[in-house]
Amino acid sequence: MGGGVVLLGSACTDEKKPSPNPPAAPPKPAPKVGDTPTATHKSFTAEQWAVLVAAVDRVIPRDEDPGALDANVPQYIDEALTAQQLKKMQLDFANGLNALNRRCERMYKTGFATATAEQQDDVLTIAFKDAPESTGEYKWYDILLSLTLEGYLGDPSYGGNKNKVGWKLVGFDLVGREAGEVAPDYEGKKALDHLRCGSGKGC
Repeated sequence: MGGGVVLLGSACTDEKKPSPNPPAAPPKPAPKVGDTPTATHKSFTAEQWAVLVAAVDRVIPRDEDPGALDANVPQYIDEALTAQQLKKMQLDFANGLNALNRRCERMYKTGFATATAEQQDDVLTIAFKDAPESTGEYKWYDILLSLTLEGYLGDPSYGGNKNKVGWKLVGFDLVGREAGEVAPDYEGKKALDHLRCGSGKGC
């Protein structure tokens, strides 16, 4: 019943007055890291957030150009999945992050967020990217790619594409927030291939 003094009333044969300085209540056990969503991350636990950050960083790694983290992609995904209509996707995606972390622990004895870039690429490729298309692992990886590219190339007003780094990289310029212009020499497929794997350095 906490750390306060318990008075038994008339049932106590040698009733004593409560101490003027009762012992302090014992501290509550600290919640385990990753148990609940944090105050700063709306859709993920602290552990899931760390895995997400590492995963999008491998999808669009920073090289000579800005990467997913420069564009605030994790923040975009976190905010996007708070929509009520995406509640099931949010739960499935969070469970996928947990599965990714467990797979990395089995393969390399370390969590995904603390693994090396090479180890992270191995886990993403072997367990998810190269999985049969009918499996949940492959579908989760496809969602990861889609959300990452949305956050990197989407309208900055949605929380991603910070400083328009994605648009600048692919040669897109928004004019008056109503119409778009694409550079004459823009090659869309080539630009996206570059983004998805960081010139071959990512997954």
